[in-house]
Amino acid sequence: MRTLTYVYADSMAVLGPLSARPEPHSYDLCDRHSERLSAPNGWQIVRYSALGEVG
Repeated sequence: MRTLTYVYADSMAVLGPLSARPEPHSYDLCDRHSERLSAPNGWQIVRYSALGEVG
């Protein structure tokens, strides 16, 4: 599982390790959906991994 957060001001989607607490503007995604994530034209996707995390 991964957590997706949008940064509208920077036209960026940030995908990182599953958040430990709920945030109002973030979305938890299963592995399948996080791997298939796409962003609108002109946006970039930033993928972060936790230290020691594989994939």
